[in-house]
Amino acid sequence: MGFLSGRRKRSRLAPELDDQDLGRLLKSLMATTKTGMIATTDLCVAQISRLLEDQDRGDWDRRAHRMGVLADYLTETQLSRAWAAREPRNADALALHAWTQVVRGRRQGSLEDADGVVDLCLRAAETSPDDPTPWVILLAVARLEVWEQSQVFGVWNEVLARDRWNREAYLGMLGYLSPEEAGSRVQVLEFVDSLSLRMPANVPCVATELTAQVHQYHSLMGRGGVEALVARNHWSQPMAVQAVDKVAHTWAQPGFLRHARALADLNVLAYALMAADRRREAAAVFEALGGVVTAWPWQADGDPLTEFEQAHRRAAAGI
Repeated sequence: MGFLSGRRKRSRLAPELDDQDLGRLLKSLMATTKTGMIATTDLCVAQISRLLEDQDRGDWDRRAHRMGVLADYLTETQLSRAWAAREPRNADALALHAWTQVVRGRRQGSLEDADGVVDLCLRAAETSPDDPTPWVILLAVARLEVWEQSQVFGVWNEVLARDRWNREAYLGMLGYLSPEEAGSRVQVLEFVDSLSLRMPANVPCVATELTAQVHQYHSLMGRGGVEALVARNHWSQPMAVQAVDKVAHTWAQPGFLRHARALADLNVLAYALMAADRRREAAAVFEALGGVVTAWPWQADGDPLTEFEQAHRRAAAGI
């Protein structure tokens, strides 16, 4: 019983979540790059290629998770560029390089070479036509470049044709349709409603509705003044209550969520339950997390590890 026994696992930011093979690769990449050897690039590329090739090619959900984590890790390096240059017909190399450019673009506020990233995505899609990942990355490009909705929905349909419940695609569309990007609150509600009517209970994109509620809560908090002071009332509104109630007693059950980023979704649920002052329910979610922390959504309130640990202690104490 984890935290109840006093032997709670140390909280830690773990981008790989529970993907042990990915975690070992990240540690190996870090150790390899520290050696300063001339062959460092070759060694790193070989390790990355091996991980991506060894997984089930039809497991698009885990492929997207691994690609996304590696893109974050490699953004400040030239590894992905070097790999794509060496193997211009390798879909993994092309997609990973495109994704690193997207991550860099998000951090800088714009893409350095949008046309170049689009070209990488289209070449990867041509090389591996069944793979939704290049289209997922292209959807991220569309958000950064604020493409017209007809173009964005065209990319979205390409993803869904290959992977019906792609988590990255649904969350990407949620962001694009938000008032902070190219849509409105009404469009977000319509999107979530249309999804919830037909979505199975444990598919990879299952957290879309709850994520929308957390985004709305953060938006209220960010406005400051009276709206921020009463933002906690958001969690007593019918749509927010429905979104939490729908998943509060199932997600933490062993084996219920099986997708690659399940622990990321459990972080969202723990955060929402604590914001809604439903601490006893949150305690079970924290136990299921085993100390694995994701930066979002905790970073909205401060240092994510500190916020997570404080929330965990409150949940464990039931106060």
